[in-house]
Amino acid sequence: MLNFICLGSGSSGNSYFLFTENFGILIDAGIGIRTLKKHFRNYNLPLNRINAIFITHDHADHIKAVGNLAHDCHIPVYATRTVHEGINRNYCVTCKLQKEDARYIEKKKELTVGDFSVTPFEVPHDSSDNVGYSIQYKDVRFCLITDAGHITDDMREHIHAANYLVLEANHDEDMLMMGPYPAHLKQRILSEKGHLCNKEAAQALAENMGEQMKQVWLCHLSEENNHPELVRKTFDSVLRSYGIIVSKDIKLDVLKRRIPSGIYTLEE
Repeated sequence: MLNFICLGSGSSGNSYFLFTENFGILIDAGIGIRTLKKHFRNYNLPLNRINAIFITHDHADHIKAVGNLAHDCHIPVYATRTVHEGINRNYCVTCKLQKEDARYIEKKKELTVGDFSVTPFEVPHDSSDNVGYSIQYKDVRFCLITDAGHITDDMREHIHAANYLVLEANHDEDMLMMGPYPAHLKQRILSEKGHLCNKEAAQALAENMGEQMKQVWLCHLSEENNHPELVRKTFDSVLRSYGIIVSKDIKLDVLKRRIPSGIYTLEE
């Protein structure tokens, strides 16, 4: 049985746990180590259920606890070589990764880790490097895409193949433009290496989801430039315009920024 938990989603810290009875993968470790340990205790999950850590990119809200986890629990950390270099440079990683804990991955090159086959793919963002992950367990394909400036052909391909998808819906464009952010920050967010807005994410889902898609979780919502109900309304409207009815044709959930989700069971 494959299970999924979101431990946090947003600029305060991102972390996702995908696990079976035998093996667990943590995708990103951007939550403080004490908070992460507390969340695992609340789920009655020991930290040794994490057998591997996969990192998307080297921004602080995705890597804050990675050094502590790797050091304290002897967990291998998988990332591209460029992301590993960025992790070692980042001031927020107070406990640096040791060479023996580093594992190097390449985009579009599948690797097998425990129960999972993992394929990293390019996601455009203004970090040192950034990847999404398509993860296969038996007949279930789980995909995670976050911190994406725009939709690429690779991303479309992996969205289409997924049964379960975590997809960034960072901001509402009107809220962003009318909000308090300085002009340079607004332009960064709207750039080709910034973040996906609600409408663009909804269109990407509507245009590329396959018939086998079961559930989508929307992640990395901005606290200042978005709202869960606005995200839902945007996705409902865009998907409906493509003949897709939320709750009938697809399950859709909005992940909270600081509050962990329940445990989702991902059925074949």
